[in-house]
Amino acid sequence: MKTPTRLIALVEEGLVDEVIGQLMSGKEATVYVVRCGEDIRCAKVYKEANQRSFRKNASYQEGRKVKNSRQARAMEKGSRYGRKMQEEVWQSAEVDALYRLSAAGVRVPQPHLCYEGVLLMDLVVDAEGHAAPRLNDIALSEELALEFHALLVNQVVRMLCAGIIHGDLSEYNILVGEDGPVIIDVPQAIDAAGNSEAAEMFERDVVNLRTYFSTFAPALKDTQFAKEIWGHYESGLLTPELALTGHVVLDERLADVDAVLEQVDLAIKEDEIRRMCR
Repeated sequence: MKTPTRLIALVEEGLVDEVIGQLMSGKEATVYVVRCGEDIRCAKVYKEANQRSFRKNASYQEGRKVKNSRQARAMEKGSRYGRKMQEEVWQSAEVDALYRLSAAGVRVPQPHLCYEGVLLMDLVVDAEGHAAPRLNDIALSEELALEFHALLVNQVVRMLCAGIIHGDLSEYNILVGEDGPVIIDVPQAIDAAGNSEAAEMFERDVVNLRTYFSTFAPALKDTQFAKEIWGHYESGLLTPELALTGHVVLDERLADVDAVLEQVDLAIKEDEIRRMCR
């Protein structure tokens, strides 16, 4: 096929030898199958901001770092330079996340480089060597649904242990490769400790998994993996090896309001005494 304009630079630099064909076009990017020497990989070409349907709202950008204060000010003002910086931060976020997740043992495509707005990474394939299908495109038995759900819950735990939350996880950005599900599309991934909406986004990701897989395995409908996992995370006890049950025990005891007020009153009096003794 004719080399797409955005891939010409990679061909000229010798990073890509041949563009085999277009794999898919989504809300964020168009993905091509390419040959790099003897390896078949994929090239994710990010769309321009005005062509994307996914909006980089403040919820996803909170907690992300930029190189310097000049760039931060430009991004806040929305200048031409600032918009360019926003694009670079958005694209580099996926590259950084993929490297961190891969190092943490999360099943994601192995990244190779990001050049001129193009991310070059491994192509996820099925048992026949063809491009792997999306999760929503395959039929699942109850047994396989339970197996995949358990595997993916472990993957989001590994992501959280690495300090990352996908933020847009669903059956549409999970591929089913030769060895099982692989998570893709992480440009909107957020920092678990640096985003005030982290808990809500994490719960949404996990609930999305429950909603999808419970259509094949009804036993998953009443599970509470999101709350269970987040509880362990907040207590500092979360590890990828932690055995999960999918259930949480809610503390339904009534708060002792009088005791709380008594403690507050005591603290106020102690503060007054300290002030008088100065």
